[in-house]
This record gives sequence, structure tokens and C-alpha cells, in this order.
Amino acid sequence: MQLATSRRTSGRERAARPLLPGSFRLPAAVLLAVCVAVTALFGIAFAGHRQGSRLDAAVDPALQSSLGHVIVLLNVSEVLGTLIPVSLMTLALTLACLATRRWSGAALSLVAAPAASALTEFVLKPLVGRTSGGALTFPSGHATSMFALAGTCTVLLIDTVLLIDPPGHQVRAPVRMLLASLALLVATTVALAMVARSAHYFTDVVAGAAVGIGMVLACALTVDFLGRRDLLGAARTSGAT
Repeated sequence: MQLATSRRTSGRERAARPLLPGSFRLPAAVLLAVCVAVTALFGIAFAGHRQGSRLDAAVDPALQSSLGHVIVLLNVSEVLGTLIPVSLMTLALTLACLATRRWSGAALSLVAAPAASALTEFVLKPLVGRTSGGALTFPSGHATSMFALAGTCTVLLIDTVLLIDPPGHQVRAPVRMLLASLALLVATTVALAMVARSAHYFTDVVAGAAVGIGMVLACALTVDFLGRRDLLGAARTSGAT
């Protein structure tokens, strides 16, 4: 009986935990502000441009010459950032959170990457109007979606809510750091591959990364705020009765 009660209590505590621990919220808010500032400043600077910036002129050729011969890597990286793989990875993260009864994690997984992609494709690209070869490029959609997924993985790994963390077990901090680093490495590889293929300017993928990470942080902070408000409301109701 006590064991069953303990498991039920553990499950409730697990479901109620915030996505971002208290010590992470201020740095997350600062990083969100930086992401917004980078996106806004780049968007204003490159609005209507049909060519790269001085930074792009310095970085793009170096990436193209160093990565251009790795055809398999470029092809795989380009495919990873497309709709179907991104949707499947989003679904996998959502199901992992649902399986561990982390409703806040499931909400983050389900919303962050699609919202970031929608913001890029339907708002920022038409608004900024930067083009390359006649196609809208700012921010990079591949970079946006991959960094949104990597950011989501990082937030989830902070609190070890994935299936690799079954009840009663904790994934060690170095392992979590390694997994988060791998997710960010994959996102960076996809972003740089888009530059190497001349599909985007370097500043396009930087802005895409800012949009993806910024959206994850905005969603995580919002979910935690709403969760705290609900808990306070429940506590007041319980106290009143």
C-alpha cells in the first residue's frame, strides 16, 4: 500500500515539475531576449537584400570549400530539416513525454518546433524578403526547425523527462550534457550544410537558430508560468475548503 501510494505521489510530482528549474529561468529569459534581438537586427539589416552581407562573404566560401566535397553529409543534413523527418522527431519527443506522464514536456514538444517553423515560413520570410536565386532565405527554415528540436531536447534533458529516465532512475548529468550536445551538434551540422550547398547565407542560419531556440524558451517559460498559476489557484481553492 505504501509503495503504491509512493509511486502515485512520485508520478504526480513528476508531472507537476516545471520545465525550467528556478535557477534556469533568468538565463533563459536573457537568452530569449538575445534571440529576439539577433533576429530583429538581422531582419532589419537584410530586408529586401538579394545578396549576402560582408560576414556572409567571409564565412560562406570557407564553409563551401571545406564541406562541399562531403556529398553524403550534405544530402543527409538537407533531408533531416524537411517536413517529414522534423514531424516524426516532434512526434517521437511528444510520445516520450506522454509515456513518462510529463504533460508540460509534451506540450513543449508538440508546440515549439511547429510554431517556430510557422513563424519563419509564414511571417519572417515574407516580411524580411531577403532572397537568393529568387527564393526567400531569411531565416533558414532548416536551421529553425532543427534548432527548435535541439532546444526542446535540451530543455527536456535538463529535467530528464525522456523515456531514458524511467521512474526511480536518474540519468547522470554528464550523460544528459552529452545527449544535449549531440542534439545541438546535429542542428549545427544541418545549418552549416545549407550554407555549404549555397541554399542559405550564413546569417540566414544564425537567424534560424535564434528563432528556433527563442521559440523553445518562450514556450517553456510560458508553460511554466501557466503551470505555476494553476498550482497557486489549486492551492488557494484547497486552503479555502
